[in-house]
Amino acid sequence: MTQTRFDVLTIGNAIVDIIAPIEPGFIEREGMQEGIMHLIDSDRAGDLYGKMPPGRQQSSGGSAANTAAGVASLGGRAAFVGKVADDELGDVFDTDMNDVGVHYATSRLKNGALTARCMIFVSEDGERTMNTYLGACHELTERDIDAEMIGSAAITYMEGFLWDPVEAKKAFVRAAHYAHKHERAAAFTLSDPFCVDRYRAEFLDLIRSKTIDYVFANVHELKSLYQTDDLGEAVREIAKDAEIAAITMGADGAMAIFNGEVISVPAFPVDKVVDATGAGDLFASGFLLGLARGQTIDSALKTGCLAASEVISHIGARPLVDLEALSRRHGLAG
Repeated sequence: MTQTRFDVLTIGNAIVDIIAPIEPGFIEREGMQEGIMHLIDSDRAGDLYGKMPPGRQQSSGGSAANTAAGVASLGGRAAFVGKVADDELGDVFDTDMNDVGVHYATSRLKNGALTARCMIFVSEDGERTMNTYLGACHELTERDIDAEMIGSAAITYMEGFLWDPVEAKKAFVRAAHYAHKHERAAAFTLSDPFCVDRYRAEFLDLIRSKTIDYVFANVHELKSLYQTDDLGEAVREIAKDAEIAAITMGADGAMAIFNGEVISVPAFPVDKVVDATGAGDLFASGFLLGLARGQTIDSALKTGCLAASEVISHIGARPLVDLEALSRRHGLAG
């Protein structure tokens, strides 16, 4: 087995989040529906980016990238693989990931699509209207998957959104293959109920074929996977299929299914849920690092719930405090 260099390596869509306040009337003039996420093409992305006012905030984003950032904040050794273009926003993504302590060295896409970006326009009342251009992040291929790097990670974790582009799907399977070749674990998140609806049979095959060892989902995604409204039935089914399944339950905390046993922990209390964006991503950070560091399932669940509780207490999908220090205060660092 290759020496462990990373606790957790994540693979997913590399997206730059760009947040800017707007004056009244902007949404209407641009033909958007307030509070909705719009998928846009490159021409529209360039046009809107040029219209964003000064004072905009730019940072790396994307589900798996958020998970890697959370692992780093918890004191773990994190790496991320995802595609950006050789452009200004590619520089933003690269610099930001390395600044938060995540190893990021995926080669840039040249002479192709622009770096993916999610432009978030914030109205005076706080309403957020998003415009997402996926661009270069859908150009991830098997050539971007390094066998030695995967082999040096205790756990490789991927997002279900990677299953949309054909070449990225191949990269996903190749990464799992390399992880198993080096006797490491491969994990993935179902990402979204609509994603499950599109690829239910293929996701089940990934799990049942043991291409994937650990599965992450929320309650809605798990029910969608097994086409049932009965959570108990879905839990019994995933117990048959996956080595470990970690299920987030919002205010009810989280559970893990391991060796036929269901282990549940409550959510950590927060004064106010400000923004649920990133809750599942940060839960995965804590749970994955707990597993990589040899914590018990119960302890890993608590670490995941603690990380999630921090990120929902403020705007944004990344932690604003040192999660390692926070976890130590709760007796969970290890």
